[in-house]
Amino acid sequence: MPKRFRLTRRFPVAMTEDGYRKLKRFAQEAGLDEGEALSFLFENFDAIMDQEMLGQRLRRFNSELEDRKR
Repeated sequence: MPKRFRLTRRFPVAMTEDGYRKLKRFAQEAGLDEGEALSFLFENFDAIMDQEMLGQRLRRFNSELEDRKR
């Protein structure tokens, strides 16, 4: 029997405009709302992530973060 889908956690999230646009586009293409799309992405994180590429992109994001905050 599948687990019942309940959104039980709510938290404030700050996102970049680019990140939010991509989330909205993904959610729309998948037929989900933004909260459901985030739940899907994080529940399936290991299956959809390329671990090698994740490290590279995370390092690049962190190196650009301070400049992007200005």
